[in-house]
Amino acid sequence: MDIAALIAWVITALGGFVLLARWINRGGLRQQQTRTTHFPAPVVFGHFLLAAAGLVVWIIYLAADRSALAWTSFGILVAVALLGFTLFARWLPVYRTTPPGAPGQTAPAERHLPVPVVAAHGLFGATSLVLVLLAALGVGGS
Repeated sequence: MDIAALIAWVITALGGFVLLARWINRGGLRQQQTRTTHFPAPVVFGHFLLAAAGLVVWIIYLAADRSALAWTSFGILVAVALLGFTLFARWLPVYRTTPPGAPGQTAPAERHLPVPVVAAHGLFGATSLVLVLLAALGVGGS
């Protein structure tokens, strides 16, 4: 269960890197000043940094096999998931209502996030959360 959680988390992180890079490349940071983007930079980078910190704690847990580290990782992952749901809730209406290239307008950077990557990131993120919880509970052995 521990290694399955690690694999799911790493896949989630790879998708997250793609989404973050795409958002930045499409002007997400520049759009903070004009409020074109619906993604506040602190939420985006908080999601990223907490996820990375949680993954590091999980790797340390795998090496040290300390239950407290597994639960710490799970707690961090819950916070990451809440930030992720916030971003998803802000992305969905933008994706549904904003044309990708409206003439004379700059589309929000998040409008250009690929739907399959968003879906896979969310699916693997949820899978990671469940697997980390199961591992912390001791289901499936170490």
